[in-house]
Amino acid sequence: MTLRSRLFALVAIIVSLTVVLVTATVTSSARRSFAAVDAQRTAAIVAQVGREFAAEGDLIAARLERIAASDTVQRAASDLRRSNADVAAHVADAGPLATAQGLDFLDLVAENGTIVSSAHWPARFGYRHPLAGASSSNDPNSAFLEKVETPGSIALALMARRSVGAADRTLVLIGGRRLDEQFLKALVAPEGMRVLLYRNLDPDISRRQLIDASGPVAAAGPFERIVARVRQSAQPARDTLPSGRSESVDAIPLPGRDGAVLGVLLVTGSNAELSALVTRIRWAGVGFGALGIVVGFAVSYVLAGRVTRPVEDLAAAARAVAEGDWNVPVDVSDTSVEVGALGTAFAAMTRQLVDQRDRLVQAERVAAWRELARRLAHELKNPLFPLRLTLDNLRRAKDMPAAQFDEVFDESMAAMTTGLGNLNTVIGRFSDFAKMPTPRLAPVSINDIVRETVRLFQAQLDAPGRPPIAAVLDLDAGLSTIQADRDQLGRAAQNLVLNAIDAMPNGGELTIRTRRSRDAATLDVSDTGQGLTDEERKRLFTPYYTTKRHGTGLGLAIVQSVVADHAGKIWVESEPGRGTTFHIELPA
Repeated sequence: MTLRSRLFALVAIIVSLTVVLVTATVTSSARRSFAAVDAQRTAAIVAQVGREFAAEGDLIAARLERIAASDTVQRAASDLRRSNADVAAHVADAGPLATAQGLDFLDLVAENGTIVSSAHWPARFGYRHPLAGASSSNDPNSAFLEKVETPGSIALALMARRSVGAADRTLVLIGGRRLDEQFLKALVAPEGMRVLLYRNLDPDISRRQLIDASGPVAAAGPFERIVARVRQSAQPARDTLPSGRSESVDAIPLPGRDGAVLGVLLVTGSNAELSALVTRIRWAGVGFGALGIVVGFAVSYVLAGRVTRPVEDLAAAARAVAEGDWNVPVDVSDTSVEVGALGTAFAAMTRQLVDQRDRLVQAERVAAWRELARRLAHELKNPLFPLRLTLDNLRRAKDMPAAQFDEVFDESMAAMTTGLGNLNTVIGRFSDFAKMPTPRLAPVSINDIVRETVRLFQAQLDAPGRPPIAAVLDLDAGLSTIQADRDQLGRAAQNLVLNAIDAMPNGGELTIRTRRSRDAATLDVSDTGQGLTDEERKRLFTPYYTTKRHGTGLGLAIVQSVVADHAGKIWVESEPGRGTTFHIELPA
């Protein structure tokens, strides 16, 4: 990835992260604000319900007080004091009294708990009232929730008690009003909120018991879960309605006289406004993010023109230096201080490299000539010494008799011929290395060259009187031909095989392997000789360096030259006592 692309990516990432963080922060803040407002509105509804309960309880208590003070109730209380009182005479008293005071339920109960008259269920005359043993209070605020049985159903009512005749408590009034949609209509809910009431009148959850200000709630299913939680725990709860509805609900238990949950007040708040606001915030974030990326692209493009261009120029100059053009110019006039300093340092570096290269070339030339002179002196001194001795013998033999002189002359000529031949061989090797010709490329099979090389040295491998050397060929049959000079490649293979044979004077195994690796062909020549030390391995391809007692040190130098001319590479792996392997890799 280029620096220009990295700058653009960096700006885009920074802008995107900033927009995402701002959007997330604003969204979270909006959610918290809506939650706080929703909690306030719910608390207001709950407080209003409490006030309505208290007001309704006060109203019921006041109406029971008026009923207690009425002539009808006073006569009934006076009659019930007599031991022979006719209770049936008052069976119809409750109905008109309840209607007159707007009560849905009213029971006149005798001291022994028997129902004297019932406005909502006249047929219960003479039955024992379920609240007969409950404690009574003249406190007008002592209204309580209660389940009230009516013919064919059970109702949830806000009830109150009033005793008539405080001395002997001869008559008790128990009355109240239904807790239904009429009660919910009195609750004014803010816009977007609903108030529902679940009347816990059945053992199991019943959807028909959920009502709102307009009557039974048709879609009561989503509220079952939170109603069940409140029924079980008798504690307030909050939840989000399932089925993908954007509505939250707070549930408040409504306990009865004995603490049991007789009803659940549900206050729902619509999350539609919050969802719409969050959607707008997100789309605004996307828009600002896209705008920021466009601006970031423009900014990164401008920055790239001022920052990446000189850096790219420096990179191009570095590539040119790597390719050999050490005099490439670098323009750092119109750049920043840092990049200008980098360009100046780069120009100084190239000047120093050029200077050091020239010095190194001169030193290498002097060293090469010195090494060449040393090697020539070493290689020529050995053949010249026998020649000098031969000439001295001839000089001393000139005074000998003719027969003896002829014998000495013949021996001297043979020695001189041998010495001159050795000199010619040494000079030929140096001449061959100096005159390595340019490769003539043609399709060549490396496997065929290996087979020919092994056949050429087969007699030497099987020579009698020397430890045998086994030749193992592991040739890749699928290796195709490559473009190479057959003679030079064969000469390189011969030098490697000859080195391997010389490395195994006590016999061993010569392994030659060919393989195709991706887009290259490899040739490996291994021996089981004594191996090389690290120092020997590092200097192995140096011209005139040899580990043999007799050798010019040019064999591996020639191999390296051939491989280099074929755009390949050669390296060696060796450890003392574990043999040596030469690897050649050539373009396929």
